[in-house]
Amino acid sequence: MLDVRGALAAATQRLGERLDAELLLLHVLGKPRSWLFAHVDDALEMDVQTAFSALVERRAGGEPVAYITGRQGFWSLELEVTPATLIPRPETELLVELALARLPRDAPCSVADLGTGSGAIALAIASERPLARVVATDASAAALAVAQRNAARLGITNVRFLQGDWLAPLAGQVFDLIVSNPPYIEAADPHLAHGDLRFEPTTALAAGADGLDAIRRIVSDARVHLDPGGWLLFEHGWEQGEAACALLAEAGYVEVFTARDLERRERVSGGKIDLIATRSR
Repeated sequence: MLDVRGALAAATQRLGERLDAELLLLHVLGKPRSWLFAHVDDALEMDVQTAFSALVERRAGGEPVAYITGRQGFWSLELEVTPATLIPRPETELLVELALARLPRDAPCSVADLGTGSGAIALAIASERPLARVVATDASAAALAVAQRNAARLGITNVRFLQGDWLAPLAGQVFDLIVSNPPYIEAADPHLAHGDLRFEPTTALAAGADGLDAIRRIVSDARVHLDPGGWLLFEHGWEQGEAACALLAEAGYVEVFTARDLERRERVSGGKIDLIATRSR
């Protein structure tokens, strides 16, 4: 009978990744990661070994750990994810940080999250700004169901979920800040056929020949949904900062910028509506 140490060693050799092996075993056992430090010599029952081996083979076939376990950490939250949603990634936390920097801590404000998926961005912002009114949209009913379950399980009550494409469900509504992590990969990008991306929804990853179709629409349509002084922030590809800023400037946003992530890659761009701007609605 294998012990925890031996099972993890074999799985690590199979996967080439210790962390993935640990996460899968802990999922089978229903234990937190801290459990490992005191139990590496514990014997594993045969049914546990069998279940663990099955998950290791799924991961060896390329299936993302988050889809296998149904969970992914983001910000301070543990989120349910399914193949109907994009897997939240650490680099997207920059978008949350930039959004929070533009929202008051102790006063009401309004936020829209476009293409919310699992609800990661909306729920992270709502958890940090309990006085905020957050609206999250997604075209996918299946994705919205996941986001709603996450909100309920986490006890976050200041988010409302609406089904529809980008800003379509927000007719007549205006916000202090709009955020989005839209698809931004080029449709012909060969990476879409490799690794974890094979398992994620293509509609949440790819957006036209240059990857900017969704961003163009959001930049154009968001203006009438932002109060003067309101911000639009969105994630994009690591070589799209210049194009994103050009789109924002052409659409009349001011204070346009691109921020880089911890790996110094262009990750988030944004701009705001001029305080003295007038808008026709």
